[in-house]
Amino acid sequence: MSITVEDVKAALSKIVDPNTTKDYVSGKAVKNLKVDGGDISLDIELGYPAKSQFDKVRSSIIAGLKALPGAGNISVGVTSKIIPHTVQRGLKLMPNVKNIIAVASGKGGVGKSTTAVNLALALSAEGASVGLLDADIYGPSQPMMLGVSGRPETKDGKSMEPMENHGVQVSSIGFLIDPDEPMVWRGPMVTQALQQLLEQTNWRDLDYLIVDMPPGTGDIQLTLSQKVPVTGAVIVTTPQDIALLDARKGLKMFEKVGIPILGIVENMSTHICSNCGHAEEIFGAGGGAKMCKDFNVEFLGALPLTMAIREQADSGKPTVVADPDGPVAAIYKEIARKIAVQVSEKAKDMTSKFPSIVIKND
Repeated sequence: MSITVEDVKAALSKIVDPNTTKDYVSGKAVKNLKVDGGDISLDIELGYPAKSQFDKVRSSIIAGLKALPGAGNISVGVTSKIIPHTVQRGLKLMPNVKNIIAVASGKGGVGKSTTAVNLALALSAEGASVGLLDADIYGPSQPMMLGVSGRPETKDGKSMEPMENHGVQVSSIGFLIDPDEPMVWRGPMVTQALQQLLEQTNWRDLDYLIVDMPPGTGDIQLTLSQKVPVTGAVIVTTPQDIALLDARKGLKMFEKVGIPILGIVENMSTHICSNCGHAEEIFGAGGGAKMCKDFNVEFLGALPLTMAIREQADSGKPTVVADPDGPVAAIYKEIARKIAVQVSEKAKDMTSKFPSIVIKND
């Protein structure tokens, strides 16, 4: 008795992608399915970067299909394909950037920049093409965290090439000023600088551009939400009540301007003693999860307060590249995958499919 295509689809509909919690048929991930007698070949196309998950996905599908009576050779290819998704109404996507993700916090000091750089590196490690825009004009920290110095190159005198390290493209006002020079600028100059950094950097075919936002809900946040095509925002907080109070304001601001919240990251969740390993919740517990419940958004994950995270970021080799197989890097990678899955489930951006309408007066 030979196996039919419908038999294979029925079997695949019972195998669940652990990252999306959907089966591969309803998730529309099955491509190029061919059945020849008992031999089966197919490709699984994930909508999010997950290089570290490919073998696990392949093994689970082969195991599921081998259970079919009469199954012979089974060939499964696994790839990722990241596409552009919808942004705020009335805005067009930037050239060479598929999805822009804002990483924000209501207040400073919650580890937002450290989280942003590690998420960018985690997405890159999972196979995506990633850029990082340091939007904190007053306090740029990404050049130091990524271990990049010098001035960006310009080929035409009007735009600049992104700097790069650890496989991530980066643009920051920090490359254009002296490290000790304070930015004594008013709001309009700051927002103009942000737009120039964003639009005059020659980003090279990015799947994701992570924007490390300054803390607060002021001029830069409004400019980003009104003029920049953002796919979604991630809020970083600590479990402390004061941090949560401001994080709620940041979340409400994005809601008001029509930018979806992809989830909340709780940083400094527990302190791990470097001597004895004792864990203590010095900033409180459960605040991020409660906020997610209050606003019906996803809790992306919790990160410990450890000296290593700080030391690695200060040295220019953040945790994901300094200790790629360590437990903290695994948390960052899991959070990055959850963010990418959230983005992949948003509607596709169709603006590129519509022709431009030009009205001429004869």
